Amino acid sequence: MTARSPRPLAIALAGLVALAVAMGIGRFAFTPLLPLMLAEGAVDLAGASLLASANYFGYLVGALACTFQPWIWRRLGWASTVNGPALVRGGLVATALLTLGMALHLPWAWTLLRFAAGVASAVVFLYTTGFCLERLARHGVPAMGALIYVGPGAGIVASGLAATALVQMHAHAALGWLTFGVIAALLTASVWQVFDARAGLPPPVAGAGTAADAPAAQGGAGALTLLTVAYGLAGIGYIITATFLPVIARQALPGSPWLDLFWPLFGVGVMAGAIAASRLPAGGDLRLRLAACYAIQAVGVAASLVSPTLAGFALGSLLLGLPFTAITFFAMQEVRRVRPLHATSTMGLLTAAYGLGQIVGPPLAAWLVARSASAAAGFDASLWIATALLVLGAALYVALARLQPIGSPPAAMLPRRG
Repeated sequence: MTARSPRPLAIALAGLVALAVAMGIGRFAFTPLLPLMLAEGAVDLAGASLLASANYFGYLVGALACTFQPWIWRRLGWASTVNGPALVRGGLVATALLTLGMALHLPWAWTLLRFAAGVASAVVFLYTTGFCLERLARHGVPAMGALIYVGPGAGIVASGLAATALVQMHAHAALGWLTFGVIAALLTASVWQVFDARAGLPPPVAGAGTAADAPAAQGGAGALTLLTVAYGLAGIGYIITATFLPVIARQALPGSPWLDLFWPLFGVGVMAGAIAASRLPAGGDLRLRLAACYAIQAVGVAASLVSPTLAGFALGSLLLGLPFTAITFFAMQEVRRVRPLHATSTMGLLTAAYGLGQIVGPPLAAWLVARSASAAAGFDASLWIATALLVLGAALYVALARLQPIGSPPAAMLPRRG
């Protein structure tokens, strides 16, 4: 029996909640809890980097699995269609259970739990994105898709404020993991009905356009390669700050009562940026919008380096967060433009590149800290590298927009032969 398709606002809010669980909790709850785990001696800095990288490696594996799923299914002779809503449901349930598992004092299992949480977050991210953007486009409100990317910011704010309360209560990190696991379960239950595989697609609004109406590709292999590389640079560009922000702030501003608010401020920036992206007028070159986002994020990463003060960290947290999910929204929309018939698998490719960048970041920071005169000097070096990579990513988008303007044939990416 086919269920009625949800209304656009219900779809957008369900996507928001799903990403809040998978990203805000499944991936980023670790950041505000890390100072507690370090203070308790549950992990050291090298162990924290390992747990972070395990999560990002899981994210990469999950993204690659989604990317190559159609090819694997064809090789096995199975139907290439995937029940996306069922995968979203399964990934959300897995996120809640894996978060609860971190509350157990089983250090030997934490790496596996963080890896599995990364896989689940990639699956939820990709299939939530595909589900929501496709249906909102058919309803004729594609810009509303930006609202789903408010979810990670909401999750970051909630987890950051909860961790602040735990610090003030002198609670153990295990209580934080338990709290976040219960919240994830409750939020999953709240959107369960929207992600219903039986719900049919809504009829497309006239002029909305769907993947079936589009040509097979609107960009050459060179364009896709540059897009993938540039998107991957964003992964390493933000991840060092996103992983170690509370630790870096504590070293620069010891004893400050505002230390635990920088991470929630980052989340506020994420939410504000996603809302702003949803209000931008349609049209324009998304690659130039991506370049602007990278430039803003580069300034955010550099702000605490140039001014390691309360104002510097606050400004840096806000600027780092503002374009965080706007980058994802613009990039996924660009994928729908250049690969409309293979959007989900191409989104997986970009997400895998992003995940690879995230894997590199924490070990790079730990390696530089171990070989520098002080931990602060090591973090400074790694953040300057991150800033440079974000600037490089912005330059790649500008170059791509100039080499292949919107509407030009794929051959525009190729040099002419004399």
